[in-house]
Amino acid sequence: MAPRYELHPDRNFSIAVADGGIGGLCTAIGLLHQGVPVTIYEAAPSFAEIGAGVSLGPNAARAMKLIDPAIHAGFLKCATNNGWDDRKNFWFSFRKGEDTSTEFGTRFFDLWCETGQSSVHRARFLDELVALVPREVAHFGKRLEDVEDRGNHVLLRFADGTTAEHGALIGCDGIKSKVRLAVLGAEHPAAHAVFTGKYAYRGLIPMTDAASLLGEELAMNSQMYLGHGGHILTFPIEHGKTMNVVAFSTKEDGKWDDSEWVKPLDREAMYRDFDGWVPAASKILSLMQKPDMWALFNHLPAPTYYKNRICVLGDAAHASTPHNGAGAGQAIEDALCMSRVMAHVYDSADVPRAFAAFDRVRRPRSQRQVQVACESGWLYDLQAPGVGDDWEKVKQRLATKQQWLWDHDLEADVTEAVRVYQEESARL
Repeated sequence: MAPRYELHPDRNFSIAVADGGIGGLCTAIGLLHQGVPVTIYEAAPSFAEIGAGVSLGPNAARAMKLIDPAIHAGFLKCATNNGWDDRKNFWFSFRKGEDTSTEFGTRFFDLWCETGQSSVHRARFLDELVALVPREVAHFGKRLEDVEDRGNHVLLRFADGTTAEHGALIGCDGIKSKVRLAVLGAEHPAAHAVFTGKYAYRGLIPMTDAASLLGEELAMNSQMYLGHGGHILTFPIEHGKTMNVVAFSTKEDGKWDDSEWVKPLDREAMYRDFDGWVPAASKILSLMQKPDMWALFNHLPAPTYYKNRICVLGDAAHASTPHNGAGAGQAIEDALCMSRVMAHVYDSADVPRAFAAFDRVRRPRSQRQVQVACESGWLYDLQAPGVGDDWEKVKQRLATKQQWLWDHDLEADVTEAVRVYQEESARL
C-alpha cells in the first residue's frame, strides 16, 4: 500500500505530470512529499520502462535519499553490483578490445566509484517507485496530444478525446516529448532530438552461459572493451542472474534516415562491426538473447526548460547518450530540485517563477552532461580529439571524467534554486 501524503490545504493549484517513467514518478513522489497536489497522466495502459539495465551513480543515490529514503530503499532492493567483493567499488574495468594477443583484451584501468557499477532492471525499479504512488494519483491510457497555456492554468488534450485542467504541467515524456515542443515550438532547432552518429546493439545473456564461456571474473563484474569506432560493455543485472550487454558502433556517414530508432538485429552486420576484436567479444555477441539495434539520439541545448506554466525535465529536457551512465540519474536530480523549489509555492501565480528557478539551476549541469556523454563515447571509441588510441591519454581521461558528475553537491543546488525563487518573488 502506498504511503499517505498530507497535501497543504492552502495551495490553490495542482500539477500535472506527463508520463510516469523513472523521472515522472520520482517527481510525483517528491511533490507529494512537499504537500503539492499532483496527477500523473501515463500514455500506456500501465507504468512501463523500455530497456533492461540502467546504471545509477552516487549522485543519483544521494538524490533518491533526499527526495524520499524509500526510493533509495527500493533501489537497493533491486540493485545489482559487481559479483566479486574486491570489485564492488569498480565502475568498470577497461580492456583493450582489439588486443588479440590475449583472449579477453588487456585490462589497463579500473575506475573506482563510491557505489561501484550499481544497476537495476528498469521494470523492477519502476515497480518500487509505483508502490510509493497512491493509486488515485495515476491515470492510464492518457496519451498527451496537445497542451494549451491559458495564462492562469493549462489545458491538456489527450488522444482519447478527454481533457484536463491544472495549474501547471511538468513534461517527463521522454526524448520524443510533446511537452518539449510546447515549450520551444516545433520549428525550434533544439525541439527534436538529433542523431549522434552512434548506434548500439543491446541484449541479455543468462549468467550461467556467460560465466561458462568468459569465466566468472569477466561475466560477474562490469567490463568495457574499447576499440576503434566502437566499444562493448557488460555488467550484471537481476541480482547476478543475467549479464547485460551493450555493443556500440559508429555510423560512418553520421546519418540515420530511418523513421524507426529501434530495429531488429542484423547479426552479420554486428559481427562485421567487431571483426578483428578479441575472442571474448565474439563470444559475447554470439550469446546475446533478444538483441536489437538502437540508434543513439540526443538533444541539442535548449535555451529554456520552461515557458510560463509548462516545464520539462529528464529526457524531455536533456536526452543524452548513455556513455556516462547518467541519464536516469539526471532525471532524479531534476525531480529533487523541482520538488524542493515547488515546496515554497502556494499561489498558482508563483508557479512560473519556480519553474524559472529550476531552469536556472538545472539546465547548465544537465546540458553539460549531454555534451560530456558524447565526448565519453568518442573516448571509448578511440576517437577523442587529442587522445585517439594513445592508451596512456585514454587512461588519464578515464581517471577523472566522472568526478564532476558523481561528486556534485545536490543540496547546494536545492538551496540555490530556492534562493533564486525567493529572490524573484521578493521583487514583486
